[in-house]
Amino acid sequence: MHPWMDQEDRPHSPQAVTLEDEIHLLRSKMERLFLQEKSFTSDIVIEISSLLDLKINEFMKTMKSNPKSNRR
Repeated sequence: MHPWMDQEDRPHSPQAVTLEDEIHLLRSKMERLFLQEKSFTSDIVIEISSLLDLKINEFMKTMKSNPKSNRR
């Protein structure tokens, strides 16, 4: 499990979380934190946003190298 995930973010199944799932979870978390903090510049929102950027870049690289294996 990933350290940025809260209990509510963790999936209820024992299956591994896919990169696409991580991206969706991070985006949801960032949106919740923005609403809570009322700021895009709060440290935690920036931290999650940066992590989200990394995961999206990772996803895009994966899609370029093997476009069919990463689609649902």
